[in-house]
Amino acid sequence: MPEARKAFGGGRKPSERDSKVCVACGLPFTWRKKWERDWAQVRYCSERCRRAGPAAPTGERA
Repeated sequence: MPEARKAFGGGRKPSERDSKVCVACGLPFTWRKKWERDWAQVRYCSERCRRAGPAAPTGERA
């Protein structure tokens, strides 16, 4: 008998997946398969935000 295929997203609805807030842009993002092994260390929603780093506090000038 053919093996049943898993649903896209690991079998969980997008609304049921873990989520975090990006430290660079402040927008929420959800768990992705490529972050499966190191989800605890993920801080940024994208490579662009990772390169930009944490946002500087607003209102401060050098």
